[in-house]
Amino acid sequence: MENNLIRNYVIAFAAISALPSMEALATNDKVQDKKPNVVFVFADQLREQALGYTGDPNVMTPNLDRLAGESVNIRNAISCVPVSCPYRASMLTGQYALSNGVFLNDVQLNPEINSVAKIYKKAGYNTAYIGKWHINGNGRTKYIKEEFRQGFEYFKALECTHAYLRSKYFDNNDTIPKFWKGYDAIDQTKDAINYMKEHSKGDKPFILYLSWGGPHNPYEQVPDNYKKMYADKEIILRQNVPANKREQSIKDLRGYYAQITALDDCIGMLQKAIKDMGIEENTIFVFTSDHGDMLGSQGMRWKQRPYDESIRVPFLIKYPALLADKNRETDMIINTPDILPTLLGLSDIDIPESIEGDDLSDIITGEKEDYTDAALIECITPFADFRKGIGREYRGLRTKRYTYVRDLNGPWLMFDNLKDPYQQKNIIDSPEYASIRKELEDKLMKKLKALGDEFRPGMEYINKWGYEVDKNGTVDWKAANK
Repeated sequence: MENNLIRNYVIAFAAISALPSMEALATNDKVQDKKPNVVFVFADQLREQALGYTGDPNVMTPNLDRLAGESVNIRNAISCVPVSCPYRASMLTGQYALSNGVFLNDVQLNPEINSVAKIYKKAGYNTAYIGKWHINGNGRTKYIKEEFRQGFEYFKALECTHAYLRSKYFDNNDTIPKFWKGYDAIDQTKDAINYMKEHSKGDKPFILYLSWGGPHNPYEQVPDNYKKMYADKEIILRQNVPANKREQSIKDLRGYYAQITALDDCIGMLQKAIKDMGIEENTIFVFTSDHGDMLGSQGMRWKQRPYDESIRVPFLIKYPALLADKNRETDMIINTPDILPTLLGLSDIDIPESIEGDDLSDIITGEKEDYTDAALIECITPFADFRKGIGREYRGLRTKRYTYVRDLNGPWLMFDNLKDPYQQKNIIDSPEYASIRKELEDKLMKKLKALGDEFRPGMEYINKWGYEVDKNGTVDWKAANK
């Protein structure tokens, strides 16, 4: 009897001892109450079609493929103005280009404007930005003063460089430039991991933006070990690359894919680090790109065009605490101005009135059925390579099935992307699609009216904002560097 009493006492004591302490319970409650960290990673000029999980037969992206299986994969992510500075300004502010004024490269985003780091900082977050900045508008290599960092406290960045193997940056308030040691995306990723290690231990959540320069041309700016992976590999081109562009396209794609695989390794590093730190559950992780790259499709190179290779970008969002059972591929549409309000929605932070994009977090979480129907795409004024003989101002819509675009003279392009996924047949004048074209035209006009966009020639907007451009419509950033 005595032995049984002792045994029961020991069992009861062990059970009580195994219960979490009051301190541990308080810590757990604190973790649960803590707002999510946000890690926003974006590449430069990475098109949606160039990844393993999206069906590219050439590229090796095992880490991104794995991440896609753990994320909500938004297949219709659109770059509203598919070029660097306009995307960045829109992504940071949740506004369209004619509202924030950044519709050209190398112009300045108003330092007083309400933007992501200021909003999250006000909500109690630490804020960090690492990599390519490109919204300062004061040359591409000058020191970026604190008042022009849009509220980011930790700041290791350069305005813009495409010398990825000899990449300069400024370290916070140090006015003497430094250089990343090797391929800049890898070293930037390591710095991001160090930042997360330091800040994941504190009481405050953090929001970290990691902006890579690749796989933007020059495509060969990548370490040799990645080049070798594609040096002798057969490259299968998209069906809309004409015969006279095949040789150049294959050459470009070898370097492009090499850079993508290097970035894929960076994704693997980030995901492992986040898991090892124990913050994966309560971290919103986003992977995307600012715009795509034609790479020979339609006989064209680079961006600004209204075609899918230019406007469609990858968009993966992983947030285990809220989306663990929502891992899926969706054809919902998310446009650049929608990114900030959607992040705020997922973070349970009030959305300021200055934001023009839509909070789509309720679709991502499954609280509502997908109600998205179209994304605005636009070129306010063509510049640089898009200006030379082929460029034109345009406004258009990308729906889940159709692309509809008009220029200053009227309807210009229309594609049925279901029947014609490579956009090789312009059906703008097809009687078969007349009623759909009218419906899309009406929807576009309604959208432009809501935004106060009168769709005027590009020079009118350039003059309105007081920008100076050369004969190719380009801001002379080289002069500003001096």
